[in-house]
Amino acid sequence: MNTPYTFDHNAFAGPLQSAYAHLGVGEESGVAVNVAGRLMLLRTQGKLAFATLRDSSGEIQLFALAAVTEGFEEFSRLHLGDWVGVSGEVVRTKRGELSVKVTSWVHLAQAQHNFGDKWAGISDFDLRYRHREADLWANPASRQSLVRRSEVVRSLRERCWAANFTEVETPMLNAIPTGAAARPFRTLHHALDSEFYLRIAPELWLKRLVVGGFERVFELGRVFRNEGVSPRHNPEFTMLELYAAYWNYLDMMAFTEELVAGVARDVRGTTDVEYQGRPFSFATPWPRRTMAELTSAAVGEDVSVHTARARLVELLGERDVVAHDSWGPGRCLAELFEVTCEDSLWDPIFVTDFPVEVSPLARRHQSDPELTERFESYAAGRELSNGFSELNDPVDQRARFEGQARLAAAGDDEAMVIDEDYIKALEWGLPPTAGLGIGVDRLSMLIADESNIREVIAFPTLKPRRD
Repeated sequence: MNTPYTFDHNAFAGPLQSAYAHLGVGEESGVAVNVAGRLMLLRTQGKLAFATLRDSSGEIQLFALAAVTEGFEEFSRLHLGDWVGVSGEVVRTKRGELSVKVTSWVHLAQAQHNFGDKWAGISDFDLRYRHREADLWANPASRQSLVRRSEVVRSLRERCWAANFTEVETPMLNAIPTGAAARPFRTLHHALDSEFYLRIAPELWLKRLVVGGFERVFELGRVFRNEGVSPRHNPEFTMLELYAAYWNYLDMMAFTEELVAGVARDVRGTTDVEYQGRPFSFATPWPRRTMAELTSAAVGEDVSVHTARARLVELLGERDVVAHDSWGPGRCLAELFEVTCEDSLWDPIFVTDFPVEVSPLARRHQSDPELTERFESYAAGRELSNGFSELNDPVDQRARFEGQARLAAAGDDEAMVIDEDYIKALEWGLPPTAGLGIGVDRLSMLIADESNIREVIAFPTLKPRRD
């Protein structure tokens, strides 16, 4: 089928609906427009044909008459899902429907697959995500969620710029898996005959830029973690990471809550929304509670990083969690917090003062050397962000890395490795610095009111088909 290479498209359905809302029943505007999009409905009544055209902004009716429309018979035989370009006058029909009265049209592309049963939308879970191009037309809500995600990304970026952060890009291919505790993806660079890893976080690169004199930096980009898939996890996801010299974790918490609340206002117009049928508020300030406080309340007794390991192991066992021999009191406390508290944290809250054992890159707490100046924010029962005062002592950092290496030797495939280049960077001098990482996909889920992370990722990771 020969189709045009271009179409002189000068009007969109949504703006037309707004601009001509005043048009009375049966009234003609006298204004001719060119619209284009997919046919989502088509019905004929003798010498009349009515079609619904959907474009990126909305829908508008096409009104074709045998006496007026060029190629009326061919128009009447178009398939649902076909792309068309239409020229005609904006009118309101006698039934009160704003329409474009078709004078001429061109067939732009043919749809050879159906978009769903009677245009109620595609319900097959696998088909929706494997062929998202079809889902976006058949299910308008899918498009809206991705539009909101785009607005979240734009708002994050603009707010970081406004706070004088410089946007940078750091390598996605790394010689060692570094920057966070997670299992990496491996790949081979043939020309260099070397194994590389897809980055699990840009953290150490960004802090090296702070060493180099960039006092405020951020990166919005993909990271990769070779872990499970769930409604909250995708192996490749988008992270906002930023670092500010001369801040500590208290400064970063204040920035984080205002950043996220500001995004909610930018995209939803308010900080008070509904998430999955339940009221939810991004309003600041967010509460701050230590991990020990929350866990103590959940288990009904005082527990902390100083509690005997045997007792923490006992409490974990009561909740069907088996403590690994390599876990010290700090890791046991963190696991106990996760199993007893995480799911119950609804409105945004900062959980602070994490054990050193689970925070290899965070600076020790000024009041307790077994803790760090680290926070995580939680919302709707899931982690939303992670931040801390950055460890800037190269001697302590080496010791932490060596502790991670011992965990790796004991079988922990998420433990970090020793990054000699980063240690050397710290030896050049890192000023007091605070860092932040926000999961953009999870924030988008909250803003778009979606319970599954796949709804806010255009093309989520799926198991390849073998047929």
